[in-house]
Amino acid sequence: MVETTAQAESVILGETGIAQAAKQGDIVLCMSTIDPLAARRCSEQLAQKGVAMLDAPVSGGTHGAAAGTLSVIVGGPADTFAASEDLFHAMGKNVFHVGDLGHGLAMKLINNMLGQIATVAIAEALVFGKKAGLDPKKIFEVISVSTGNSVQFQNRVPRMLARNFVPGGTIDISYKDQELETGYAKALGVPLLMANLSQQVYQMGRAAGLNKEDGSAIIKVFERMAGVTIGADD
Repeated sequence: MVETTAQAESVILGETGIAQAAKQGDIVLCMSTIDPLAARRCSEQLAQKGVAMLDAPVSGGTHGAAAGTLSVIVGGPADTFAASEDLFHAMGKNVFHVGDLGHGLAMKLINNMLGQIATVAIAEALVFGKKAGLDPKKIFEVISVSTGNSVQFQNRVPRMLARNFVPGGTIDISYKDQELETGYAKALGVPLLMANLSQQVYQMGRAAGLNKEDGSAIIKVFERMAGVTIGADD
């Protein structure tokens, strides 16, 4: 499990990569969030040596990894998944086999895309409310029991209110994933309006030096434009 497509390709196919020592019958579990098309290319090259591969990205962040409660989203042949399922259950609470190789990554990218779009909308809403004179804590209280509530709202708003931007996942990593989402959609001929818009907000965050802060720090982009700050003293 590494961060980028290039790193995964190097680990699997590089000069000192897995493919150099792998033997027929071995299974490679690629658990990085990378380009699905690159994952398929890696699988094809491994298959020439009789080595199987699954793509198995995870969701749940660093907390889920530490607690062993990750969701593992797997693509690849059913028999290869069955042979590896015990390992996934050792690492995660929820294990899904969603189809052919590359489908695990496609599902992970969809999940990330929804979370990133929601984060931008949440940041906009809090800054809008603050500028309108509302107490951000009251916004959280009301929305938590109203139709605007969501898992991401519950994840992001407490961090934003506490100014807790110690990364679980960084803005840089989110931007990397957005590149994968929009790039894969282009290859499929699918328009992604909101994903592309949210990516530009994350790019604004990166340009403002927020690269290594938690994704919740995207609220700083809107705070600076509106001239308000959401904080623990509100």
